[in-house]
Amino acid sequence: MLQRPTSIQVMVATPSATAGQGGVDRVMATLKSQLEREGPSDVTARFLPSRGPGSVLLSPFYAIGFCLRMIEARLRGQVDVVHINLSSFGSTYRKLVIAGCARLLLIPYVLHLHGAEYQSFWHEDSGLMGVWIRHMFEHASQVVVLGRVWRDFIARRAPGAADKITIIPNATAAPTLPHRGGGETVHILFLGRIGDRKGVPQLGEALHRMRHMPGWRATIAGDGAVEAARTKAAELGLTDRVALPGWVGPEEVAQLIASADILVLPSFAENLPVSVIEGMAAGLAVVTTPVGAVEDIIVDGETGLLVPPGDVDALTLALTRLVQSPQLRAELGQNAMAVHRARLDLAPFAQAIREVWLASAR
Repeated sequence: MLQRPTSIQVMVATPSATAGQGGVDRVMATLKSQLEREGPSDVTARFLPSRGPGSVLLSPFYAIGFCLRMIEARLRGQVDVVHINLSSFGSTYRKLVIAGCARLLLIPYVLHLHGAEYQSFWHEDSGLMGVWIRHMFEHASQVVVLGRVWRDFIARRAPGAADKITIIPNATAAPTLPHRGGGETVHILFLGRIGDRKGVPQLGEALHRMRHMPGWRATIAGDGAVEAARTKAAELGLTDRVALPGWVGPEEVAQLIASADILVLPSFAENLPVSVIEGMAAGLAVVTTPVGAVEDIIVDGETGLLVPPGDVDALTLALTRLVQSPQLRAELGQNAMAVHRARLDLAPFAQAIREVWLASAR
């Protein structure tokens, strides 16, 4: 029986080496921070860009650069496992190259699936590309997914990977700022890319329907179609109730969460949204949709409120209930915080990833 190595070196392929704004980089940044806080251990991880900042036209050069670093590390005996973060479209095309290079170098690799729309991207009629993707999954030493729906999807599309799948939900740190909420005015907060997939048009319509109800304000923060959202808010008569600051950095996000009472994310497609977990960590009342792996962490009426995607009536009703009921907000928030501390905090997340790395090394 082969003995598991006592110390391993891991190369982590993440879009912008934890410096980017996207969800994958944010998750990997929190993992890196947690590993650094824990100090020396049985793993050493280097986080390297596979897409890079700026134009997507430059992304192939970053993918090739990652492969060159893999080759150098292999020759120097400085890599035991490659951890590949994976999303749809360009991310998959680049990771096919990186995974293929890892196989040629005989380096075990872990696939970590993040893509919110991977089911529609990798469909039954994907042709030759679909075959390549299946081979990539089936040749992985381990596959990490964020919830049950993704485990079942990968097991169905890549049967050879079924016994190598581990569910590890995303995680966030507990807030460092004390929660103060919105005071007498209930603060509704949206964090994410502003656009159709995240349900921002439906959120705008729900807030429009609530405009005559006193006692609330909202912040819709994120990049994407910010100017179009501002124009629409003005058309709906919401400029005095709804702030649209655009993209905000980590410090501003922490301040917004500390000042919020409700976290809303009415998405049409997600894998497992970080903003929902951040809201749970702070004890906010969460309103979201049962998409992706959301139902693994949000139980309707217990740890949040679930509304059907695109259902403006249900979204309006859920937000109205929470604005009008401090007790319901408090109960949902406390239950959500308990789930976060038990399952979605950084220490268990880092330990689970570490175990996957150690299991992958040979």
